[in-house]
Amino acid sequence: MCLAIPGRITEEEVLGNNRIGKVRFGGASRSVFLDLVPEAHTGDFVLVHVGFAISKVDEEEAERAYKMLEKTGQLTDELQLEQWSQ
Repeated sequence: MCLAIPGRITEEEVLGNNRIGKVRFGGASRSVFLDLVPEAHTGDFVLVHVGFAISKVDEEEAERAYKMLEKTGQLTDELQLEQWSQ
């Protein structure tokens, strides 16, 4: 199953025709395309799916999603995969 994981944008830049952001997921960071969420900027939370931010969410929604993923064990699995991919 594929999930969208919430993360906070910590940096953003334009590379060519794309907006790229560094997004922090707990203790891990990853580069993410921000083109689908033009309203999202540094400090905002976004839902990320396969390297693309697909929507902006508020901090409360991000926290609820983290708690649900952690409760079901999926957050731990995702972060372990994240560590291997860096």
